[in-house]
This record gives sequence, structure tokens and C-alpha cells, in this order.
Amino acid sequence: MRAVVKVGGTLLEMEECRRRLVRELAEAAGHRVRLVVVHGGGKRMTQYLTERGVESCFLGGLRVTTAEALDAVVKVVAGSVNHELVAAFVEAGARAVGLSGVDASLVEAEPMEEALGAVGRPVRANAELLELLTGRGYLPVVACVAGDRQGRIYNVNADQMAAACAGGFAADRLLFLTDVAGVLDAEGRPLEVLTAARCRELVAAGVASGGMQAKLNAALEALRLGVAEVDIAAGGQPGVVARWLAFEQVGSRILPDVPEV
Repeated sequence: MRAVVKVGGTLLEMEECRRRLVRELAEAAGHRVRLVVVHGGGKRMTQYLTERGVESCFLGGLRVTTAEALDAVVKVVAGSVNHELVAAFVEAGARAVGLSGVDASLVEAEPMEEALGAVGRPVRANAELLELLTGRGYLPVVACVAGDRQGRIYNVNADQMAAACAGGFAADRLLFLTDVAGVLDAEGRPLEVLTAARCRELVAAGVASGGMQAKLNAALEALRLGVAEVDIAAGGQPGVVARWLAFEQVGSRILPDVPEV
């Protein structure tokens, strides 16, 4: 099985949770699963900027990325957060390799909109590097930073980054591990299974907003790119990775629309 797991930045800041998830993912990577891990680091980056007197601004849930903010993305998300996570995986026995989308043009991006500054939209994933690494038993750990062929660097939403990697890698499944249990309907009830059409309805109605809207949009993009299934689950559940790999219900499962006959 080919799988991509995106770990939310909030989970990485909770030491006990981070260590457990790292152990679970390391074990999965050693059991016939060609696994890629994608991570963010927004909370750490906000802290880094605040300590330097730089206010963080957001537009539509995305961080406005000035030159100062982009420098922080490279230093913090692709730097300290990525290296600390790789070190934790190595401690857990995984042959982890830290990467960003800039490496070997793994994920190429284009500017999203002028008001956001150096925020990029993934447009292409060149997964040859992921093929080489996972084929030799390595665990790629990818930070949400991308580039283009003119040498520019972009801050990329981690959910979009995971969807791009999953599509380029021809992953069978994509899992978003977050700090919520899954997708909720308008009455606040958890939804175990959703179609792509249902996701679009929730976004259009404003039921899914903010971070969940971003996840659903990324899930839709992953399905469009050929990923068969996307799941959103709480990373705080012990054993969540093993249960997910065993196809147990762990949160909200998102599937492509069934074609009309």
C-alpha cells in the first residue's frame, strides 16, 4: 500500500502525542507500507515571529507571507520542525529523510494571489524522489515549503502539500491527522462517510469553514488526482494509524462520487 499521512502542527507541539504518533508511523513504515509523512508547523512559526516583533496576518485562513515570514517558514518549518521530527523518527527506528518541496522540485508551486505574498498553490508533484526513497525503505518527511523553476520559494498550506504529494506519489490513501475527530454536519454530528459532492455542499453552505474547509478542499483535490480515499481523524487517538491501515473507522472517510449509470 502507498499512503500519505499529514500531521498537523498542533499535534507536533504536544510531546506525548508527538512521540506516540512517531512510533505508530515508524511501525507502519516498516510493515510493507510505502509511507510519506507531510507536516506543517504554523504554531511554532507564529511564536518565532512574535518573539521577533512581527505580527502574523491571515487572509482566508492562509498566512500572509512577507519576506520576513518566508524566512521564518524556511528556518522553522523546513528547518527546526522538520529536523526535530526526523530525529524523533530515527529514534523510533525509522530510516527517516527530511525534505521540502524545493528538494529535487518535489512539489512545484505558483503564486496564489498577490495579497498573500509568497503563498504558493501546488501545481505539480514530481514524485520520483519519493519513489526512490520509499522503494529503498526510507521514510520521507516533507515540510510544507515548495519552489518553482525560477528559484522562488513558497509557503504552502500543509493540507494542500499533502494532497499534491499523495497525487504525485499515486497514493492509495491519504490521512489528515488533526486535533478534531472529523467532519461535522450542521447540527454538530460527526459524519463517518462523505462523498466528494457532500464535501462541496458543506463548504458551500458554510458548515465547513476555516481549517476544516481547507482540509475538505485539499481532500477534493487529492480525489481529483486519483487518490482512492481520504480520511480526517484525531491524532490524539492511541493506535489511530494501525486502525486506519486496517481500514477501521477512525474519523471521517471521504470517497469519490459514484458515477451515474
